[in-house]
Amino acid sequence: MGKARSGRALGGLKVLDFSTTIAGPYCARLLSDLGAEVIKIESPDGDVLRARPPLRNGASSAFGQLNAGKKSVSIDLKKPAAIAAVHKLAEQADIIVENFRPGVMKRLGLDYETLSKVNPKLVFCSMSGYGQTGPWAERPAYAPVIHAASGYDLAHLAYQQGRTRPDFCGVFHADVVSGVYAYSAITTALYQREKTGRGQHIDVSMLESMLSLTLNELQWSQFDVEKPSRPMFGPMETKNGYVMVAVVTEKAFRNFVIAAGRPDFITDPRFAEFSKRRANWDACMSALEDWSRTLTREECIAALEKHDVACSPYRTVAEALADEQIAHRDALADVSDAGGSFKALNPPFRMSEAETRVGNHAAALGEHTRAVLKDAGLSHDEIKAIMG
Repeated sequence: MGKARSGRALGGLKVLDFSTTIAGPYCARLLSDLGAEVIKIESPDGDVLRARPPLRNGASSAFGQLNAGKKSVSIDLKKPAAIAAVHKLAEQADIIVENFRPGVMKRLGLDYETLSKVNPKLVFCSMSGYGQTGPWAERPAYAPVIHAASGYDLAHLAYQQGRTRPDFCGVFHADVVSGVYAYSAITTALYQREKTGRGQHIDVSMLESMLSLTLNELQWSQFDVEKPSRPMFGPMETKNGYVMVAVVTEKAFRNFVIAAGRPDFITDPRFAEFSKRRANWDACMSALEDWSRTLTREECIAALEKHDVACSPYRTVAEALADEQIAHRDALADVSDAGGSFKALNPPFRMSEAETRVGNHAAALGEHTRAVLKDAGLSHDEIKAIMG
């Protein structure tokens, strides 16, 4: 994969990860992928995702892909000795990630205000459904709830012709997007810390993270904009499936209709200008599908690609993972756990001077408790009080 990289960009940083499920763990895993030492603080019952299938010998690869490369420390935060241990760990940490409901960390005595007195350089990232303040701050929130609350689900529905019932969306965009924003904010805060010598508190809202995805809709909601009856992208039917076609530029439109054998559409008054074309896109696509339905999916793709039209077959995730491009990019890594091994996705970016790769092991619950507490300077008796 090209020249050897010099190391990991975040090497030498220490992270305490109190987060569970998806959003926070994904953020912390990205920090680990870039070289930070991430210590996952779990309750004695463990992160709820540890029970999420697929399970092999009791180990969840769903959990593993979000927590690979981290150390696991299992302690009961209801014990004063455990809270004292966290204070000790926080003295040595650079970053804390947590996604409890607002107020929980304060009740535990582990909030930013408290821990920044222990360590003024601490970058403390709180992730929640609606943010740390405001009338909705303490509402329970999971990704599907945030999808609905942000307007995302109804915005998506508006593109589905003839449908009125929102989707059951099991792809948790809100978790991943807010995790990425949290990672970005943390690394930005680390940069600022280099100049100021101080850490800070980061407040990440899943609601606002999801709103950031609705770029067009955010503006359409403020102004009166005529929308086409059919989006200017989407599935084109073939003999044996569908092809996604996205026609964004004038050149793309010309290439598209030429590929479909309808060059007359270039000068057709219904389609020649963008505004007219947008208003009549349903008629345009209905005519062009008369062509695509005579072809197999593979033949349609070949014809479109010959004319440099952006398109793709609709694929399953399994088909996408088997793609030669994924193999070429070395996008998947082997991760081991108690169940054997599984594939996890590396960060979707590469750096010329730093390694960006998921850790090769997903820890069992509490696998590193004793070692981490000992390294933090706790005595045998203190560790016994916490683990007993």
